[in-house]
Amino acid sequence: MSTIYDFTARDINGVDQSLDTYRGRVLLVVNVASKCGFTPQYAGLEELYRSYRDDGFTVLGFPCDQFGHQEPGDEAEIRSFCSTQYDITFPLYAKVDVNGPNAHPLYRWLKGEKPGVFGTEGIKWNFTKFLVGRDGQVIKRYAPTDTPSGLKDDVARALSAPV
Repeated sequence: MSTIYDFTARDINGVDQSLDTYRGRVLLVVNVASKCGFTPQYAGLEELYRSYRDDGFTVLGFPCDQFGHQEPGDEAEIRSFCSTQYDITFPLYAKVDVNGPNAHPLYRWLKGEKPGVFGTEGIKWNFTKFLVGRDGQVIKRYAPTDTPSGLKDDVARALSAPV
């Protein structure tokens, strides 16, 4: 697989969706969780999405329960939590593994494209973020401690970059 558009993922409602749907958009792919110290980043992710969605930007949230059992709910509970607690309108997907033998193929590709600190590929915690350009290639990987507001300049730069 050579771009993010080559992947399919099951959305939060259980429908398989080709990520080719987002062709030409700048994407921020994030593994999320509802019971994590970083969970308040949902608000910042939604703000970032609302600020730039009309310019061609989309946040894609992938719930994951691999870190401290911090996403214990099923898809209906996750959807309800995100809606009632953070008024999330960006696309959410079904719960996935991001590490290990059952890691979603998208995450295997993302980690291979942009390894983390010291070249390690593994996702270290919830709210690790990958910025993907309009061409479907990974631009940058961010740590969970990188806040959505701190990504604004990179998102704006990616949106203005020629395809």
